[in-house]
Amino acid sequence: MRKCHKPVAAGGRNPFVRRDRATALSRLGEAFRQVGDGDRALVRRSAALPRTRADDVLSLVSRSADKSRLWWGVAAVLAVRKGPTRRAALRGAAAIAGASAAANLVGKPLLPRRRPAEDEVPEHRRLRRRPSSSSFPSGHAASAAAFATAVAMESPRAGLALAPLAGLVAYSRVHTGVHWPSDVGAGLAIGAGAAALTRHWWPLHPDLRARTAHQAQAPLMVDGEDMLALVNPHSGVNGQDPTEDVRYAWPKATLQYPDSDRDLREQLADEIDARGTVRALGVAGGDGTVASVASVAAERGLPLALIPTGTLNHFARDVGVRSMPDADAATEGGHAVGIDLGEVEISGADGPAHRWFVNTASLGGYPEMVRLREKLQEKHPKWPAAALALARVLRRAKPLRVELDGAEAQIWLLFVGNGTYSPKGFAPSRRPALDTGLLDVRYLRADLPYSRARFLLAMITNSLHASHVYQQHDLPELHIRLRDGHRRVATDGEVGPLGREFHFRSRPSALTIYRNPDPSG
Repeated sequence: MRKCHKPVAAGGRNPFVRRDRATALSRLGEAFRQVGDGDRALVRRSAALPRTRADDVLSLVSRSADKSRLWWGVAAVLAVRKGPTRRAALRGAAAIAGASAAANLVGKPLLPRRRPAEDEVPEHRRLRRRPSSSSFPSGHAASAAAFATAVAMESPRAGLALAPLAGLVAYSRVHTGVHWPSDVGAGLAIGAGAAALTRHWWPLHPDLRARTAHQAQAPLMVDGEDMLALVNPHSGVNGQDPTEDVRYAWPKATLQYPDSDRDLREQLADEIDARGTVRALGVAGGDGTVASVASVAAERGLPLALIPTGTLNHFARDVGVRSMPDADAATEGGHAVGIDLGEVEISGADGPAHRWFVNTASLGGYPEMVRLREKLQEKHPKWPAAALALARVLRRAKPLRVELDGAEAQIWLLFVGNGTYSPKGFAPSRRPALDTGLLDVRYLRADLPYSRARFLLAMITNSLHASHVYQQHDLPELHIRLRDGHRRVATDGEVGPLGREFHFRSRPSALTIYRNPDPSG
């Protein structure tokens, strides 16, 4: 019996396949026509609205959002206050960058579309400078949705307050006649998606302090009597002097200010010896200042009271002391816990040295970046100086030949955290616990082909856990010996002495710090 064959058109092409393609294209074209008809109908309805003062407001809002200037201004306001709003500003900025790239560098070139004709809206609504780029999608709507959504992830109240403003910006593009409604809808979807994608690289975490099971004995510090408190008057984003807060919390404390001509640790140690009776140390400053005072407190066996006044205050956030009232209540009640510290012993050209660190230590590019940043800060603000320094260091970085616990290796940089950090990618942000007795060791290998390119690709795809060039281990201690020359170690953002051998270790419960008990307790 012969098999029946479907007829094949000349050239060997199946007519049924061509018919299906034609049908699909016809349906797609019909869908686009329906969208276009809907766009025109909505634009006509918008144009028919009577003239009111809202027209001027919408034009102003639309212009203010050019190049996301409106959102950068809002981010600057949110960043002034520490905590969720500052994190919301940072996440919002990251979301805007992603949304703008997706809308303007990908969407517009791939899907070009004419903007509405100028006479679609009344003359008094028209913008003085009409954009000439593709109408689809709306970059303004994408940035508005990205920023508002990202802010809401960190601070729901702030996100709720920004939602109407984001809606005004999005609608203003239709009201002024520079976008079709479907352009705005696509932009809103892109922006919300970009905000959601920030969680891929920067996971959300509950705003909770780190755990510790070690309760500690500390004296009640009524009004700070017999306390020596060091105050950094230039800490924080705006360089606001925290002296007034310190005097309010501890009016009887003796205040010290950093002497630029002396090592801060030596200055504190000499003052303790001169006073004779010091029952506790206090500090008001950022992580670098806190680390210096904490090292003296650990060596002298004194409890530490902390008022966070720095830019990021990673250590204070993990400890759970967010403000002056927290510190005041803890010292007045004598509530304290024991937490781990990191320690590094250094042997090298400058002789033996010792450093404590409350957050992190590092070798490789970071210490060089810190040193260059401090030099650039003489002419530039801190954040631009840090960005310039990082770019220069990465461009001319050279691998380090080292021995890690006796095993030879080549690395680009080494990160050592006091305690185990999370997440386990390249950007650790918090510590769930302060009493693990472990160091979080992470390094980037330089002995594999295209290691930096592979590292960047793994960062972008959030696949560092599967990358061979990135290594992470939790260890109680680590010994490193440089094979070539000497390098400086950075501890808590401060550059230390030159060394060739570095012995890192965790010191369990080395520091007693005041903090209030858990609410459940």
